[in-house]
Amino acid sequence: MGVMLGWITFYCSPTYAHRLRKNLVGAGLNRAGQNYSATEINAILRANIAEMGKSASELPWVWCRPLHEVLRSVQACSGLEHVEAARARGQGVIILTPHLGCFEMIALYLAERVPMTSMYRPPKLAWLNQITRLGRGRGQMSLAKTDIGGVRALYKTLKRGNVIGVLPDQVPTGGEGEWANFFGHPAYTMTLVGRLMKSCNAVAMMCYSERLPDGKGYIIRISPLEFNINSPVTQQINAALEQVIACCPTQYSWAYNRYKIPPGVTPPDSTTPLGSANPKPKEELAT
Repeated sequence: MGVMLGWITFYCSPTYAHRLRKNLVGAGLNRAGQNYSATEINAILRANIAEMGKSASELPWVWCRPLHEVLRSVQACSGLEHVEAARARGQGVIILTPHLGCFEMIALYLAERVPMTSMYRPPKLAWLNQITRLGRGRGQMSLAKTDIGGVRALYKTLKRGNVIGVLPDQVPTGGEGEWANFFGHPAYTMTLVGRLMKSCNAVAMMCYSERLPDGKGYIIRISPLEFNINSPVTQQINAALEQVIACCPTQYSWAYNRYKIPPGVTPPDSTTPLGSANPKPKEELAT
């Protein structure tokens, strides 16, 4: 059903289809330094159409089924010991979760083990907002809106040595980001993560949930990140995102409007090259 939904959406929405193609092809994906061929890119595109349909069709199950049943679908989680070690040192943990695979599963899985606060943008429809809060706010999870009150909640959570969740590839509103390279193109990127790390002495970790084929469940992978203080944090986060996406390109939400210009934001100056810092993971991300 999910695969069918993905193809229906692709054929019925020219805007969606155009953005998916443009972002995927424009990313210039490569494998071990060798660019993918046109045939390989087309195969990734076709697989991505199906995976995005699965993302939408599995959401009611993730949000509405009993929590213990949902969590049983996680077949493995690597890197959880890094979260536990940071909390043992008294440090808060910022979980950076891209729009990849079943990212909704990550917060539910972690909140069953540690107190966690996650930012979310409330839907405009009241009934959908209620379903979203009920589906996401289970276990030890607290939800914080994307406003100043939500930022304060994240700050307090980190100061207590607990965990917060942030979607680092979500385009922030005007004044809350800066331009940084993302797959070779300027993308308005949130500065919140860097500010929280500095003010709360918190550590950041990249985390993604890969959807296994044939409905066999999910694998969650967590990798701690180290940052070069001489390079912009936003650029280093985008570089780390690129590394994760390259591990699982068929499940990334390429149709998301990552390169949009938020209202009130000055477009990037094309004559000024943006930085291209390399990520410094403490361990190599699993493929």
